[in-house]
Amino acid sequence: MIHYIKGEITFKSPTFIVVETGGIGYKVNISLYTYAKIEKLERVKILTTFLVKEDSQTLFGFADDAERQLFSLLLSVSGVGPSTTQVMLSSMPPDEIKSAIVGEDVNAFKKVKGVGPKTAKRIILDLKDKILKDGGDVMNLTPASAADNTMRNEALMALVGLGFAKISAQKALNKILKEQKDISTVQDLIKAGLNALR
Repeated sequence: MIHYIKGEITFKSPTFIVVETGGIGYKVNISLYTYAKIEKLERVKILTTFLVKEDSQTLFGFADDAERQLFSLLLSVSGVGPSTTQVMLSSMPPDEIKSAIVGEDVNAFKKVKGVGPKTAKRIILDLKDKILKDGGDVMNLTPASAADNTMRNEALMALVGLGFAKISAQKALNKILKEQKDISTVQDLIKAGLNALR
């Protein structure tokens, strides 16, 4: 299993890159999501999944572990292959895909070429529970700002450290950040979380 590749990007396109390390150039298939994150880089540490079939060996690369985990989850769905999965991750960010699955939003998959209503329903049916277990029920369809994400993550760690269940704490924090726009510090967010979880 090739976990990641670190080296110089010698070729770059929206669908694949070539990363040279130890005198070997590895062709790594990527999504537009990953391309957007590495577009300006000359060197990269790219997380990978190595798929072996009877007639091919293919490396897929990811800018972060969230995308790689979602790639593996999508591949576990019957009838969804690596090419379709790569198209999905190029059409929608990972958080948006998770939100569509958890929200059972079949229409959200219309923008993905090659994914019809039947496949979308199968993806939702197979993956909803798995994503919920990871706290995916609290994914927002609207992306949060980087500051909100940092504050949320710090507050979440604090609440989990105090003994609250991760999913309950995530739900509470997301609701607070959505409804109480005046919260600007981690301390205030933790206090509001404690009040909400009592």
